[in-house]
Amino acid sequence: MPAPDMNTIVSLCKRRGFLFQSSEIYGGLESTWDYGPMGVELKNAVKREWWKANVYDRDDMEGLDAAILMKRAVWRYSGHEETFHDPMIDCKKCKKRFRADHLEPGTEACPECGGELTEARQFNLMFRTHVGPVSDDESSLVYLRPETAQGIFVNFANVQTAMRRKLPFGIAQIGKAFRNEIVTGNFIFRTREFEQMEIEFFCRPGEDEEWHRHWVDQRYNWYIGLGIDPSHLRRYDVPADDLAHYSKATVDLEYEYPIGWSELEGIANRTDFDLQSHSKGPTGEDGKRLNRDTTVDLTYFDPQSREHVTPYVIEPSAGVDRSVLALLCEAYSERDTGKGQPRVVMGLDPRLAPIKAAVLPLKRNEPRIVEKGRALRRMLSEHFRAVYDDTGGIGKLYARQDEIGTPFCCTVDFQTLDDDTVTVRDRDTWDQQRVAVGELAAHLGSRLVVRGNES
Repeated sequence: MPAPDMNTIVSLCKRRGFLFQSSEIYGGLESTWDYGPMGVELKNAVKREWWKANVYDRDDMEGLDAAILMKRAVWRYSGHEETFHDPMIDCKKCKKRFRADHLEPGTEACPECGGELTEARQFNLMFRTHVGPVSDDESSLVYLRPETAQGIFVNFANVQTAMRRKLPFGIAQIGKAFRNEIVTGNFIFRTREFEQMEIEFFCRPGEDEEWHRHWVDQRYNWYIGLGIDPSHLRRYDVPADDLAHYSKATVDLEYEYPIGWSELEGIANRTDFDLQSHSKGPTGEDGKRLNRDTTVDLTYFDPQSREHVTPYVIEPSAGVDRSVLALLCEAYSERDTGKGQPRVVMGLDPRLAPIKAAVLPLKRNEPRIVEKGRALRRMLSEHFRAVYDDTGGIGKLYARQDEIGTPFCCTVDFQTLDDDTVTVRDRDTWDQQRVAVGELAAHLGSRLVVRGNES
């Protein structure tokens, strides 16, 4: 079937409780979204799988959760205060705002209404706020972090010393970041508040290119393992003239969203730029330290060379929200029911499915069936997320669970009262089989694990 358009995905997300417009009852706040009951489960599952793959399953990684608020000096020496800008142009007629670098070179009129455009001016993307009681004092100025990476860099020495790590090793973090984007939109693809899954992997200079290739392969395979079709995912080598100022090389993993091929994750070779920036560094020609505001040399004593070296850094940086959007688009399908009305089926990998099993009563006003169904739900919930749903007829209940991606539905009926078996329905095949209640948790658990590993 053709890929769904963005409106279809947005409609499904609201209808089935994945995502809602933030502040909706007050007209909504542009480009901010709230994760609903199904969405928060999916989002947490994506983060859990990322953490497992990159922290628990590796011997060379540590975790971190740095504060959102940091000293202003962090952003001064990282270069964000000076360089973290986008060129902004406004239309004097329709008042629409554009990023200058997103317009064709030489554009002189508004592409929307033909009106006159203003001159381009630089717009800093960092949100400003203040700490303490005096908000008009420059000394109280801080920023909401525009990325999670700097929290890792300034903690490099702390983690390395506390955990007694030797090169190569990495530090992983999941957390919120904020950017006052000029142009937002396309649902949760580009928002002002977002969440990152980021790794800073520290290695010896000279080994950085090999580790860069390693992380490109690792991150590509992680998405494939969660069910992304390889034909919808590609590697893009960022041209030299488009690289960030700190980057030696960057490979973007691009997904074919409804809006076209767009960045899902970037894997950059940041060299030693960040650790050098935050280190008190060598003495300059004037006899002063290059960074006078820090007290630490962010170097590593290499026992092989018996020298202090500044590690190079490989940074795989993924967006949680973009990952969720890609997985929603990938999972979406419509299946012919034979009744002239297609049914939406979300084929999410079971590891990501918000609900693993739904217990459904064939007759919701039969006390014995209800009692048995609720007891069955409690038993399954000891092993994985299970729900009891009696809010419609069995056909509508199946349809609802298909739309949220529940792998298995377990129907309690009158036969259950006689032989203690239930009907287990498979989301992907719609096949049904009878399974003894006493064997149900093990039966479903094994199928969830096998299917997750095969995906």
